Amino acid sequence: MTVNSLPVRTDTPVRTPAPKAPRTGRRLLRIRAGRQHHAGPLAYVLLAVMAIVSVFPLYWTMVAASTDNSRVSQTPPPFLPGPNLFSNLARAWDEAAMGKAMINSLIVAGVIALSTVLFATLAGFAFAKLRFKGRNILLTLVIGTMMVPPQLGVVPLFMMMSELGWSQQLPAVIFPTLVSAVGVFFMRQYLSEALPDELVEAGRVDGAHSLRIFWSIVLPVARPAMAVLFMITFVHAWNDFFWPFVVLDMTNPTVPVALTQLSAGYVRDQSLIMAGALLGTLPLLAMFIVFGRQIVSGIMAGAVKG
Repeated sequence: MTVNSLPVRTDTPVRTPAPKAPRTGRRLLRIRAGRQHHAGPLAYVLLAVMAIVSVFPLYWTMVAASTDNSRVSQTPPPFLPGPNLFSNLARAWDEAAMGKAMINSLIVAGVIALSTVLFATLAGFAFAKLRFKGRNILLTLVIGTMMVPPQLGVVPLFMMMSELGWSQQLPAVIFPTLVSAVGVFFMRQYLSEALPDELVEAGRVDGAHSLRIFWSIVLPVARPAMAVLFMITFVHAWNDFFWPFVVLDMTNPTVPVALTQLSAGYVRDQSLIMAGALLGTLPLLAMFIVFGRQIVSGIMAGAVKG
């Protein structure tokens, strides 16, 4: 029994692998993104100059606070710290009642920062991801309030605080600034980019209402922006002078209002004023040293996730 073999074609072309396409477009971008870039000497020089320029005002404040008034007024002024730093700090602490002022500023700045972060995140989520009638009009009105100078509302706001019986009290400083239009706009822009619509829709499918979505989905995503907004608002509320000076008196001051007592009189003691300014700056420096790394890392994590 024989088996017939199939005919074999000898003219079949041999397939050769196609040449690889050049690394262009997105693939080239991925390769370049993985490389580690090293800064040159010029970058280090520029960074050093910027660091010196940024730190010099704080250094000069410490130098002026550590000398006496006659030495500060000399030409050229001193550029090295003197021996009177702690004595001037003690004088400024006693004459300006800095203990009570710092407690008041901590209460005011903390409450304002927390409320601004909470309300701005809620409003930012609503403007960014929720669909309701009049959303664009309301957002335009919120942004429009940023164009109005705050000095225009001082007189009616002061009359309102007097009618409520809050004059010369901390609630008169806290309640008018519980939320800011800048914070709402900032959180709205951040959540528009960092919060995918699919996450919100997935929460809807699971039966979660808006507050549940805000608590379980929005807050974890918005945490980096909330940290930045908290720090900016806290610093702004701590350094605010105009409205606390109008509505408070020297018996219940914040730190900027208390520092005005050091400049009273015919001859101003510049070293004493600088000592008080240094005392008012130390809590902000301590907060940045403690939480600065977490805030920066949170910003970078949010940027990568976005």
